[in-house]
Amino acid sequence: MSADEVGERIQAAVDGLVAAGGEVGVQVAVVERGRVVADVAGGPADSRRGIAVAPDTLFFAASTAKGLASAVAHVLVERGELGYDMRAVEVWPEFGAHGKDGVTLRHVLLHTAGVPAPPYDVTFDDLRDWDRMCALLAAAEPWWEPGTRYGYHAQTFGFLLGEIVRRATGRTVPWWLRELVTRPLGIEDEVHFAVPEALLGRVARHEPPVGTPQVPEPGSRADRADPPGIRHDAGTANRPDVLTVESLSFGTMTARGAARIYAALLGHVDGVDLVSSARRADMAAVHVRGMDEVMDVPSTWAFGFSTYRPGGVQARPGSTFGMIGMNGSAAYADIDSGVAVAVMRNRFDFDMTAVSEIDRILTDAFPARPRSE
Repeated sequence: MSADEVGERIQAAVDGLVAAGGEVGVQVAVVERGRVVADVAGGPADSRRGIAVAPDTLFFAASTAKGLASAVAHVLVERGELGYDMRAVEVWPEFGAHGKDGVTLRHVLLHTAGVPAPPYDVTFDDLRDWDRMCALLAAAEPWWEPGTRYGYHAQTFGFLLGEIVRRATGRTVPWWLRELVTRPLGIEDEVHFAVPEALLGRVARHEPPVGTPQVPEPGSRADRADPPGIRHDAGTANRPDVLTVESLSFGTMTARGAARIYAALLGHVDGVDLVSSARRADMAAVHVRGMDEVMDVPSTWAFGFSTYRPGGVQARPGSTFGMIGMNGSAAYADIDSGVAVAVMRNRFDFDMTAVSEIDRILTDAFPARPRSE
C-alpha cells in the first residue's frame, strides 16, 4: 500500500468519525520508517468560531505528554547528564523524608516511586506553583516502599521527574525538550509542556463528552491520585492559566509534532539521533508486570511508557511504547513495524474509537517485520 493510499484511508476514517458525531475535531500524523504517510485533519478546532482543524492546530493532550517527558529523560541519560539509578536525594535532599531516600530516577520512570498522589485539597493555583508542589511531594509519606510496587502517578510524575532533572542539570525538562528534541526536529512551536502565550490562539477548543463523564469512585485510590481540584475536563483544557502551566503530566501539541518525536526515537529522522538502538530496546521493554496499586487493574509498563497499541492489536512485547491521555489523545511508536503515530482530538472523553480505528488501518498497511530486518 502506497503512502498516498494510507493517507487517503486515514483521512476517510477521520471524516467519517466527524460526520458520525462522535468526534468534533481530529488530527492524525503517521511516520513510517522516516516517511510521512499521513498528516491529516478534520472537523472544527473551534466550533463556536467556525475554525477548522489544521495540521498546525495545537491540542491539549493530557497524559500523552508523559511519554515525551520520559523521552527527554532517556535522551539526557544517553548524553550522560543523568543516571537511571541516581537517587533523588542526591540532588533533592528534602525528598528523603519519611523513608523516600531510596527513590531513584528509574523508580520515577517506572511509576514505582510510591508517591502517586498530591494532597487531596490541591488546586490549579497550587499546580501553577512548581516549588510549592515539589515541597508538598518532598514532605509526603510514600504509599509503599519505593520500588516494591507499581501504581500510576497521574499527577505527581511530572513534578518528580521535572525536579530531579532541574536540580541535577540546572535546566528544566521543557528547556531540554526544546534544545535537544523539538528545535533539532523543526517542531519547536508544535510540542509544549506549557504553551507560550503567543501561541494560545492556535489551541483547539475542547468540548465536553456526550453524556455523563467518567470519574473515579470517590475515596478510591484513583480518586486520591487525581484529586477533583486538579482533575482535567473540557473546561480546564480551555483555560489559558492551565495551558500555560509547566506541568509535565500534561501538555499541548500537534499530532505531527508528537509523531515526529516518536519517529526520531525509532531512529527514523535523518540528522537527529536521539537514542541508541540498545536504549530504544530498553525503553520499549516490559519492565513491570502486575497489579496497578492506584488504578486497581492488572498492567504492564515499559521504561516510562505504556506498552499497549490502542487498537487492541497484539504487538510483540517490547515493540510498542507510548502514552495515551484521558481525553482520548495518543502518541506511540512500534519498533517492529517502524511506525510512529499521534492522534489528537478535542472531544474531551476517554473514547479511544478514533485512535483504535487509525491503529487498525496502520496494522493492515504496515505489518510487523522480524527484528532481524
